[in-house]
Amino acid sequence: MKRNKYYRAFRAWLDELGRRFHFIKLLQSISREKYDEKLSAAVFYGILSALAINFFYQPGHVYSAGATGLAQIIQVKLATYGGLNLPLAAIYYAINIPLMVLAWRQIGHKFTVFTFITVSFSTLFMGWIPKVTLTSDPMINALFGGALMGLGIGLALRANISSGGMDVLILTIRKRTGRQVGNLSLTLNGVIILMAGLSFGWPYAFYSLVTLFVSTRVTDLVFTKQRKMQAMIVTSYPERVIKGIHTGLERGVTILNDAEGAYKHERKAVLITIITRAEYHEFKWIMRETDPEAFVTIADNVHTLGRFMEY
Repeated sequence: MKRNKYYRAFRAWLDELGRRFHFIKLLQSISREKYDEKLSAAVFYGILSALAINFFYQPGHVYSAGATGLAQIIQVKLATYGGLNLPLAAIYYAINIPLMVLAWRQIGHKFTVFTFITVSFSTLFMGWIPKVTLTSDPMINALFGGALMGLGIGLALRANISSGGMDVLILTIRKRTGRQVGNLSLTLNGVIILMAGLSFGWPYAFYSLVTLFVSTRVTDLVFTKQRKMQAMIVTSYPERVIKGIHTGLERGVTILNDAEGAYKHERKAVLITIITRAEYHEFKWIMRETDPEAFVTIADNVHTLGRFMEY
């Protein structure tokens, strides 16, 4: 009861702000279930990434990939050559600000709003959670730090949100060039690891490679974005369902008309579509909104030939 009360108050506050600010209107268009899911994922990512950084990366002098690793390198360089002891959270946030502007202009407004929320939570927890040295062994720090970071990224991807940082740059470059995300990620993260090796010694580059490998493996265990799923939908309202899939997921649908239910002999339509695991939660929400009585079967990890867009 209290949760409903607070939620209604929050939505009323959003309604008022929505009349004045465009990005608030984007939040208003998101259902309560999806908003709660994305917000929870952003909080969990913020906590896990802050624990990885403050408990393992910084005490073990392990340099992460992405914007976090770049912030670590800048922090050490400023302290060594400029005498400036800036908080890592402040540097990390400063790196993400121009990336948020780029995302707003090049990728999408909803994407940018939730990326901004995720980055803000990560920055706040990075500043609030104290730096604790559990062990001085860099290998152990690399392993456990990578596991925590990978878990946070996997949870964020499951909610279809971005952790910010280099993700924004990678998606922008992919949009302009069509290059694969994996190759772009390997190139950009390789540059950061190379910088760590040249600046602090090659053992640090090795530990960065270890934490990057562990992080990606754990992310794959929690969530695999490239895994495709086939959905077969038996529905009495095909046009409504097709419109929801086209609008919400931008996926194509194959229609098999004149199907018949064997029990009541009702006329049905069978729809077939291919989605990614990243889109599965969105797909379930679309089905509940368009035809909650539809019969849906999901085939996991299917392979496709021909044109299939991965956004």
